[in-house]
Amino acid sequence: MIAHTSIGGRRVRIELSNAFGTTPLVIGSAHIAVRDKESAIVPASDRTLLFGGRPTCWIPPGAAEISDAVDLDVPAASDVAVSIYIPDTVAADTLHAVGLHTTYVSKEGNTTAAPTIADPTISQSYYWLTNIDVFAPPTAAAIVTFGDSITDGATSTVDTDRSWPSFLARRLAASGGANIAVLNEGISGNRLLRDTVGVNALARFDRDVLAQPGVKWLTILEGINDIGRASQADTPVRDAVGADDLIAALKQLIERAHEHGIKVIGGTLTPYEGAAYYSEGGEQIRVQVNQWIRSAGAFDAVVDFDAVTRDPEHPKQIRPSFNDGDHLHPNDAGYEKMADAIDVTVFGLRPSATAAK
Repeated sequence: MIAHTSIGGRRVRIELSNAFGTTPLVIGSAHIAVRDKESAIVPASDRTLLFGGRPTCWIPPGAAEISDAVDLDVPAASDVAVSIYIPDTVAADTLHAVGLHTTYVSKEGNTTAAPTIADPTISQSYYWLTNIDVFAPPTAAAIVTFGDSITDGATSTVDTDRSWPSFLARRLAASGGANIAVLNEGISGNRLLRDTVGVNALARFDRDVLAQPGVKWLTILEGINDIGRASQADTPVRDAVGADDLIAALKQLIERAHEHGIKVIGGTLTPYEGAAYYSEGGEQIRVQVNQWIRSAGAFDAVVDFDAVTRDPEHPKQIRPSFNDGDHLHPNDAGYEKMADAIDVTVFGLRPSATAAK
Protein backbone atom coordinates (compact mmCIF):
# COMPACT_ATOMS: atom_id res chain seq x y z
CA MET A 1 0.00 0.00 0.00
CA ILE A 2 1.41 3.37 -1.06
CA ALA A 3 0.88 6.46 1.09
CA HIS A 4 2.05 10.02 0.55
CA THR A 5 3.60 11.86 3.47
CA SER A 6 3.11 15.49 4.42
CA ILE A 7 5.90 16.18 6.92
CA GLY A 8 8.92 13.91 7.26
CA GLY A 9 10.86 12.35 10.11
CA ARG A 10 13.66 9.96 11.06
CA ARG A 11 11.57 7.44 12.99
CA VAL A 12 8.26 5.99 11.88
CA ARG A 13 5.53 3.63 13.01
CA ILE A 14 2.18 2.47 11.65
CA GLU A 15 -1.25 1.75 13.05
CA LEU A 16 -3.35 -1.18 11.87
CA SER A 17 -7.03 -1.41 12.70
CA ASN A 18 -9.64 -4.13 12.96
CA ALA A 19 -12.33 -1.56 13.76
CA PHE A 20 -15.07 -3.20 11.70
CA GLY A 21 -13.91 -6.80 11.83
CA THR A 22 -16.03 -9.44 13.52
CA THR A 23 -13.17 -11.90 14.04
CA PRO A 24 -9.57 -11.41 15.22
CA LEU A 25 -7.11 -10.14 12.62
CA VAL A 26 -3.76 -11.91 12.51
CA ILE A 27 -0.84 -9.97 11.04
CA GLY A 28 1.88 -12.42 9.99
CA SER A 29 4.44 -9.84 8.96
CA ALA A 30 4.70 -6.12 8.22
CA HIS A 31 7.32 -3.94 6.53
CA ILE A 32 7.73 -0.27 5.66
CA ALA A 33 10.05 1.27 3.07
CA VAL A 34 10.55 4.30 0.90
CA ARG A 35 8.87 3.69 -2.44
CA ASP A 36 10.83 3.75 -5.70
CA LYS A 37 8.16 3.39 -8.41
CA GLU A 38 5.01 1.31 -8.83
CA SER A 39 5.30 -1.59 -6.35
CA ALA A 40 9.11 -1.34 -6.11
CA ILE A 41 10.79 -0.05 -2.95
CA VAL A 42 14.23 1.43 -2.34
CA PRO A 43 15.81 -1.83 -1.05
CA ALA A 44 18.13 -0.22 1.50
CA SER A 45 15.15 1.50 3.14
CA ASP A 46 13.22 -1.69 3.90
CA ARG A 47 12.43 -2.11 7.61
CA THR A 48 10.72 -4.97 9.40
CA LEU A 49 8.00 -3.73 11.74
CA LEU A 50 7.56 -5.33 15.14
CA PHE A 51 4.65 -5.21 17.55
CA GLY A 52 5.79 -5.24 21.16
CA GLY A 53 9.06 -6.75 19.96
CA ARG A 54 7.36 -9.50 17.96
CA PRO A 55 7.04 -9.80 14.17
CA THR A 56 3.37 -10.81 14.36
CA CYS A 57 0.32 -9.50 16.16
CA TRP A 58 -3.27 -10.47 16.90
CA ILE A 59 -5.84 -7.66 16.76
CA PRO A 60 -9.24 -8.30 18.39
CA PRO A 61 -12.44 -7.13 16.70
CA GLY A 62 -12.88 -3.40 17.15
CA ALA A 63 -9.29 -2.82 18.23
CA ALA A 64 -6.17 -1.26 16.73
CA GLU A 65 -2.46 -2.05 17.05
CA ILE A 66 0.44 0.42 16.87
CA SER A 67 3.78 -0.94 15.69
CA ASP A 68 7.09 -0.33 17.39
CA ALA A 69 8.93 2.60 15.87
CA VAL A 70 11.86 2.01 13.51
CA ASP A 71 14.65 4.28 12.34
CA LEU A 72 13.94 5.37 8.76
CA ASP A 73 14.53 8.67 6.99
CA VAL A 74 11.07 9.50 5.67
CA PRO A 75 11.27 12.58 3.43
CA ALA A 76 8.49 15.15 3.45
CA ALA A 77 6.07 14.91 0.52
CA SER A 78 7.27 11.44 -0.42
CA ASP A 79 5.76 8.01 -0.99
CA VAL A 80 6.19 5.17 1.48
CA ALA A 81 5.20 1.56 0.95
CA VAL A 82 3.60 -0.43 3.76
CA SER A 83 3.37 -4.18 3.21
CA ILE A 84 1.43 -6.55 5.45
CA TYR A 85 0.96 -10.30 5.26
CA ILE A 86 -2.37 -11.81 6.31
CA PRO A 87 -1.81 -15.57 6.76
CA ASP A 88 -5.48 -16.47 7.22
CA THR A 89 -8.50 -15.87 5.03
CA VAL A 90 -10.31 -12.89 6.48
CA ALA A 91 -12.86 -10.38 5.26
CA ALA A 92 -11.40 -6.96 4.52
CA ASP A 93 -14.06 -5.19 6.56
CA THR A 94 -11.78 -2.38 7.71
CA LEU A 95 -10.64 -0.51 4.62
CA HIS A 96 -10.53 2.89 3.01
CA ALA A 97 -12.22 2.26 -0.31
CA VAL A 98 -11.29 5.46 -2.17
CA GLY A 99 -7.58 5.52 -1.40
CA LEU A 100 -6.71 7.11 -4.76
CA HIS A 101 -3.34 5.35 -4.70
CA THR A 102 -2.55 2.06 -6.37
CA THR A 103 -2.30 -0.87 -3.96
CA TYR A 104 -0.40 -3.96 -5.08
CA VAL A 105 -1.66 -7.33 -3.80
CA SER A 106 0.59 -10.36 -4.11
CA LYS A 107 -0.65 -13.81 -5.04
CA GLU A 108 2.50 -15.45 -3.67
CA GLY A 109 2.00 -15.49 0.10
CA ASN A 110 4.36 -13.54 2.33
CA THR A 111 6.21 -11.10 0.07
CA THR A 112 6.50 -8.26 2.60
CA ALA A 113 10.31 -8.27 2.29
CA ALA A 114 10.35 -8.45 -1.52
CA PRO A 115 11.84 -5.45 -3.38
CA THR A 116 8.87 -5.51 -5.78
CA ILE A 117 5.66 -7.48 -6.31
CA ALA A 118 5.51 -9.52 -9.48
CA ASP A 119 2.19 -9.78 -11.34
CA PRO A 120 0.12 -8.13 -8.61
CA THR A 121 -3.60 -7.67 -8.33
CA ILE A 122 -4.38 -3.95 -8.35
CA SER A 123 -6.81 -1.91 -6.30
CA GLN A 124 -7.09 1.70 -5.07
CA SER A 125 -7.96 0.94 -1.45
CA TYR A 126 -6.10 0.81 1.85
CA TYR A 127 -6.65 -2.36 3.91
CA TRP A 128 -6.39 -2.22 7.74
CA LEU A 129 -3.79 0.57 7.52
CA THR A 130 -5.09 3.67 9.31
CA ASN A 131 -2.05 5.74 10.30
CA ILE A 132 1.60 6.32 9.43
CA ASP A 133 3.24 8.41 12.17
CA VAL A 134 6.64 10.07 12.01
CA PHE A 135 8.42 11.27 15.12
CA ALA A 136 8.48 15.03 14.68
CA PRO A 137 9.99 17.91 16.67
CA PRO A 138 8.02 19.47 19.55
CA THR A 139 7.08 22.40 17.33
CA ALA A 140 5.22 20.11 14.90
CA ALA A 141 1.42 19.99 14.79
CA ALA A 142 -1.31 18.46 12.67
CA ILE A 143 -4.41 19.60 10.81
CA VAL A 144 -7.19 17.03 10.49
CA THR A 145 -9.34 17.54 7.39
CA PHE A 146 -12.63 15.89 8.32
CA GLY A 147 -15.31 15.29 5.75
CA ASP A 148 -16.80 13.23 2.94
CA SER A 149 -15.77 12.49 -0.65
CA ILE A 150 -14.94 16.12 -1.43
CA THR A 151 -12.28 15.99 1.28
CA ASP A 152 -11.34 12.42 0.41
CA GLY A 153 -10.48 13.65 -3.11
CA ALA A 154 -12.98 11.63 -5.15
CA THR A 155 -12.59 12.15 -8.94
CA SER A 156 -9.12 13.64 -8.56
CA THR A 157 -6.37 12.02 -10.65
CA VAL A 158 -5.22 8.75 -9.11
CA ASP A 159 -1.61 8.50 -7.88
CA THR A 160 -1.00 12.26 -8.13
CA ASP A 161 -2.08 13.52 -4.68
CA ARG A 162 -4.46 16.19 -5.93
CA SER A 163 -7.13 16.24 -3.27
CA TRP A 164 -7.54 19.63 -1.63
CA PRO A 165 -5.82 18.42 1.59
CA SER A 166 -2.83 17.36 -0.54
CA PHE A 167 -2.73 20.74 -2.24
CA LEU A 168 -3.00 22.35 1.20
CA ALA A 169 0.01 20.35 2.44
CA ARG A 170 2.06 21.72 -0.44
CA ARG A 171 0.89 25.28 0.31
CA LEU A 172 1.85 24.90 3.95
CA ALA A 173 5.33 23.68 3.05
CA ALA A 174 5.74 26.67 0.72
CA SER A 175 4.59 29.06 3.45
CA GLY A 176 7.00 27.99 6.17
CA GLY A 177 4.81 25.20 7.54
CA ALA A 178 7.26 22.33 7.05
CA ASN A 179 6.30 20.97 10.49
CA ILE A 180 2.53 21.07 9.97
CA ALA A 181 1.10 17.71 8.96
CA VAL A 182 -2.17 17.34 7.05
CA LEU A 183 -4.23 14.26 7.94
CA ASN A 184 -6.95 13.45 5.42
CA GLU A 185 -9.93 11.98 7.29
CA GLY A 186 -12.40 12.24 4.42
CA ILE A 187 -14.61 9.22 3.67
CA SER A 188 -16.48 9.12 0.37
CA GLY A 189 -20.22 8.77 1.03
CA ASN A 190 -19.97 9.68 4.71
CA ARG A 191 -22.74 11.63 6.46
CA LEU A 192 -22.96 13.75 9.60
CA LEU A 193 -26.01 12.09 11.11
CA ARG A 194 -26.53 8.64 9.58
CA ASP A 195 -24.40 5.61 8.77
CA THR A 196 -23.92 5.04 5.03
CA VAL A 197 -20.28 4.58 4.15
CA GLY A 198 -18.50 4.22 7.44
CA VAL A 199 -20.20 5.27 10.65
CA ASN A 200 -21.60 8.79 10.83
CA ALA A 201 -19.32 11.75 11.53
CA LEU A 202 -20.52 12.17 15.10
CA ALA A 203 -19.71 8.53 15.85
CA ARG A 204 -16.27 8.49 14.25
CA PHE A 205 -15.11 11.85 15.57
CA ASP A 206 -13.19 10.57 18.59
CA ARG A 207 -11.30 7.95 16.58
CA ASP A 208 -10.61 9.99 13.48
CA VAL A 209 -9.94 13.39 15.07
CA LEU A 210 -9.36 13.38 18.84
CA ALA A 211 -7.20 10.25 18.83
CA GLN A 212 -4.81 11.58 16.17
CA PRO A 213 -1.41 12.66 17.50
CA GLY A 214 -0.49 16.32 17.55
CA VAL A 215 -3.81 17.74 16.33
CA LYS A 216 -4.03 21.51 16.72
CA TRP A 217 -6.50 22.42 13.95
CA LEU A 218 -9.54 20.79 12.38
CA THR A 219 -11.41 21.55 9.17
CA ILE A 220 -14.99 20.33 8.76
CA LEU A 221 -16.67 19.98 5.37
CA GLU A 222 -19.59 17.59 5.67
CA GLY A 223 -23.35 17.50 5.25
CA ILE A 224 -24.00 17.43 1.51
CA ASN A 225 -24.61 13.66 1.59
CA ASP A 226 -27.14 14.10 4.42
CA ILE A 227 -28.95 16.68 2.27
CA GLY A 228 -28.78 14.69 -0.94
CA ARG A 229 -29.75 11.33 0.54
CA ALA A 230 -32.72 12.85 2.36
CA SER A 231 -34.15 14.08 -0.95
CA GLN A 232 -34.18 10.67 -2.65
CA ALA A 233 -37.54 9.00 -3.18
CA ASP A 234 -36.52 5.72 -1.52
CA THR A 235 -35.05 7.37 1.59
CA PRO A 236 -36.78 6.28 4.83
CA VAL A 237 -38.64 8.97 6.77
CA ARG A 238 -36.19 8.56 9.65
CA ASP A 239 -33.42 9.88 7.35
CA ALA A 240 -35.16 13.21 6.79
CA VAL A 241 -32.89 16.12 7.63
CA GLY A 242 -33.25 19.87 7.99
CA ALA A 243 -30.80 22.72 8.35
CA ASP A 244 -31.31 22.77 12.12
CA ASP A 245 -30.31 19.12 12.35
CA LEU A 246 -27.05 19.67 10.47
CA ILE A 247 -26.24 22.83 12.41
CA ALA A 248 -26.80 21.00 15.70
CA ALA A 249 -24.39 18.27 14.58
CA LEU A 250 -21.75 20.80 13.58
CA LYS A 251 -22.10 22.52 16.96
CA GLN A 252 -21.46 19.18 18.66
CA LEU A 253 -18.25 18.65 16.67
CA ILE A 254 -17.06 22.17 17.45
CA GLU A 255 -17.72 21.73 21.17
CA ARG A 256 -15.93 18.38 21.34
CA ALA A 257 -12.93 19.76 19.48
CA HIS A 258 -12.74 22.83 21.71
CA GLU A 259 -12.77 20.62 24.79
CA HIS A 260 -9.44 19.26 23.56
CA GLY A 261 -7.95 22.62 22.62
CA ILE A 262 -8.42 22.11 18.88
CA LYS A 263 -9.34 25.12 16.75
CA VAL A 264 -12.03 24.47 14.16
CA ILE A 265 -12.31 25.82 10.62
CA GLY A 266 -15.73 25.49 8.98
CA GLY A 267 -16.05 24.91 5.25
CA THR A 268 -19.19 25.99 3.41
CA LEU A 269 -20.94 23.25 1.40
CA THR A 270 -20.14 23.37 -2.30
CA PRO A 271 -22.79 23.66 -5.09
CA TYR A 272 -24.41 20.50 -6.41
CA GLU A 273 -27.24 21.34 -8.82
CA GLY A 274 -27.26 18.65 -11.53
CA ALA A 275 -25.93 15.93 -9.23
CA ALA A 276 -27.91 12.69 -9.07
CA TYR A 277 -29.41 13.49 -5.67
CA TYR A 278 -30.02 17.23 -6.17
CA SER A 279 -33.36 18.78 -5.17
CA GLU A 280 -34.60 22.32 -4.73
CA GLY A 281 -35.55 21.51 -1.15
CA GLY A 282 -32.03 20.26 -0.50
CA GLU A 283 -30.60 23.39 -2.06
CA GLN A 284 -32.51 25.53 0.42
CA ILE A 285 -31.06 23.50 3.29
CA ARG A 286 -27.55 23.96 1.87
CA VAL A 287 -28.05 27.72 1.64
CA GLN A 288 -29.28 27.90 5.24
CA VAL A 289 -26.39 25.83 6.58
CA ASN A 290 -23.87 27.91 4.64
CA GLN A 291 -25.38 31.13 5.95
CA TRP A 292 -24.98 29.84 9.50
CA ILE A 293 -21.38 28.73 8.88
CA ARG A 294 -20.49 32.17 7.51
CA SER A 295 -22.29 34.34 10.06
CA ALA A 296 -22.84 32.54 13.38
CA GLY A 297 -19.29 32.91 14.70
CA ALA A 298 -19.30 29.33 15.99
CA PHE A 299 -16.11 28.38 14.13
CA ASP A 300 -12.68 29.78 14.88
CA ALA A 301 -12.33 30.51 11.15
CA VAL A 302 -14.33 29.92 7.97
CA VAL A 303 -13.26 28.97 4.45
CA ASP A 304 -15.88 29.71 1.81
CA PHE A 305 -15.52 26.69 -0.47
CA ASP A 306 -18.94 27.48 -1.95
CA ALA A 307 -17.85 30.91 -3.11
CA VAL A 308 -14.66 29.72 -4.81
CA THR A 309 -16.16 26.71 -6.61
CA ARG A 310 -19.57 27.95 -7.78
CA ASP A 311 -20.30 29.07 -11.33
CA PRO A 312 -20.78 32.88 -11.27
CA GLU A 313 -23.44 32.55 -13.97
CA HIS A 314 -25.28 29.70 -12.20
CA PRO A 315 -24.46 29.87 -8.47
CA LYS A 316 -26.28 26.65 -7.61
CA GLN A 317 -23.85 24.77 -9.86
CA ILE A 318 -20.16 24.03 -9.61
CA ARG A 319 -18.04 25.94 -12.11
CA PRO A 320 -17.78 23.75 -15.27
CA SER A 321 -14.00 24.07 -15.42
CA PHE A 322 -13.83 22.66 -11.87
CA ASN A 323 -15.94 19.56 -12.58
CA ASP A 324 -15.70 16.61 -14.97
CA GLY A 325 -19.40 15.88 -15.32
CA ASP A 326 -21.00 14.64 -12.09
CA HIS A 327 -21.89 18.20 -10.93
CA LEU A 328 -20.75 17.35 -7.40
CA HIS A 329 -17.04 16.61 -7.05
CA PRO A 330 -14.32 19.08 -8.02
CA ASN A 331 -11.61 17.97 -10.43
CA ASP A 332 -7.91 18.62 -9.85
CA ALA A 333 -8.27 22.32 -10.71
CA GLY A 334 -11.24 22.68 -8.39
CA TYR A 335 -9.46 20.99 -5.51
CA GLU A 336 -6.45 23.25 -5.98
CA LYS A 337 -8.73 26.29 -5.87
CA MET A 338 -10.26 25.02 -2.63
CA ALA A 339 -6.83 24.70 -1.03
CA ASP A 340 -5.91 28.18 -2.29
CA ALA A 341 -8.98 29.59 -0.51
CA ILE A 342 -7.68 28.65 2.93
CA ASP A 343 -6.03 31.49 4.84
CA VAL A 344 -2.75 29.95 6.01
CA THR A 345 -2.23 32.81 8.46
CA VAL A 346 -4.78 30.93 10.60
CA PHE A 347 -1.95 28.46 11.20
CA GLY A 348 0.53 31.19 12.05
CA LEU A 349 2.13 31.17 8.60
CA ARG A 350 2.89 33.80 6.00
CA PRO A 351 0.69 33.92 2.88
CA SER A 352 2.16 31.87 0.02
CA ALA A 353 2.55 32.88 -3.58
CA THR A 354 -0.02 30.25 -4.52
CA ALA A 355 -2.71 31.99 -2.50
CA ALA A 356 -2.20 35.18 -4.47
CA LYS A 357 -3.02 33.62 -7.84
